[in-house]
Amino acid sequence: QVQLVESGGGLVQPGGSLRLSCVASGIMFSRYNMGWYRQAPGKQRELVALIFSGGTTNYAYSVKGRFTISRDNAKNTVYLQMNSLKPEDTAVYYCNGKIASYNYWGQGTQVTVSS
Repeated sequence: QVQLVESGGGLVQPGGSLRLSCVASGIMFSRYNMGWYRQAPGKQRELVALIFSGGTTNYAYSVKGRFTISRDNAKNTVYLQMNSLKPEDTAVYYCNGKIASYNYWGQGTQVTVSS
């Protein structure tokens, strides 16, 4: 049974930081390309950051320089360090694991940036 479990969301003031974690089970984690996506109310789900199995990373333009994605294959975990948070970063953040035709999602964690 495949599970992706996110944690680390919450309420933070503008300019603050949060670190999201996603622990995977039931997959050969090191072979998967892992990503973070987000969905704000009334908007489509969008890619935030990707980290490929080899370690290469890609970021959405809106978060480049503020967010950092990383992975620890020994812990089957992918992280998203979010700095300099803005109100427009408010969304449900989802973890995604993908390889070939296999595509898995976590349940999401809410991030709210507000004063």
